[in-house]
Amino acid sequence: MAETTALPLIHGEAATRLRLRATNAALAVAAVLIIAKFAAWLATGSVALLSSLVDSLVDACASLVNFVAVRHAATPADREHRFGHGKAEPLAALGQSAFLIGSAMLLMAEAVRRLILPVPVTNPGTGIVVMVFSIAVTLGLVAYQRHAVRQTGSLAIGADELHYRSDLIVNASVILTLLLGRALGQPILDPVFGGAIGIWIIYGAVRIARLSLTQLMDHELPDEERARIRAIAESRAEVSAVHDIKTRVAGPTAFIQLHIEMDGGLSLLEAHRISDSVEADLRRAYPHAEIIIHEDPAGIEEPRMSFPPQVARH
Repeated sequence: MAETTALPLIHGEAATRLRLRATNAALAVAAVLIIAKFAAWLATGSVALLSSLVDSLVDACASLVNFVAVRHAATPADREHRFGHGKAEPLAALGQSAFLIGSAMLLMAEAVRRLILPVPVTNPGTGIVVMVFSIAVTLGLVAYQRHAVRQTGSLAIGADELHYRSDLIVNASVILTLLLGRALGQPILDPVFGGAIGIWIIYGAVRIARLSLTQLMDHELPDEERARIRAIAESRAEVSAVHDIKTRVAGPTAFIQLHIEMDGGLSLLEAHRISDSVEADLRRAYPHAEIIIHEDPAGIEEPRMSFPPQVARH
């Protein structure tokens, strides 16, 4: 199933402020959790808790990259970047997936070592308290990030939210591991759960990579959005047909291109007026979008772009 990016509900300065607040919150939460989990890992020696610590370290790096990417993506278009800097966000998200996969591989290697040489977990109560605290803090952050994603459509924050959502499962698994290890006295459960968490992290990283590539490869907007664009353009009585709709998303900005067909007897000034009206209608529906409209006389078939035949080399 193709992954697509949600269109933002707000744009401009309001969206930029919300994105920055969400990235600041993620950095603050990551710092607090790293300190708490490091202390708990020193007290328990648990591989499962180590997995959660590693995940939080990666989250901190990813959130820092997000902070830089979100600021860069909000930079207006310039002479060298006429289409803006929006792709900084999916690039940051793609980098996050690499961070996640690397940390998961290291975690799974440690889990295998502990399977071969099991080590009992000490002081599990401390680890459980820290994990409960981590879940409470992470729940609050995820709720705020989901709000930011709904409002702004930010892929970078969406990737970060996926990180922290997976942390909830990681933290719950660590608590289960510590409880079962204390109740059953089986140290082997700790590395087994740690390795399983590593697999879960890789799964999340692959999903983030797919979302990132969707934007980096200029994937079209969902079919329902393209149908909406067509309906808006054709709602003008002077527009007889619409064709060659092309769309893509780059971070906070969508790009919409289309051809509208009108009576060939219209003056250039009148055709321009109608085109401006269609653009205004589309901009009300998609205030975050860059819109390009080409006017065509109705009934004249245009040449379609085609690739030249391959030339044989001798």
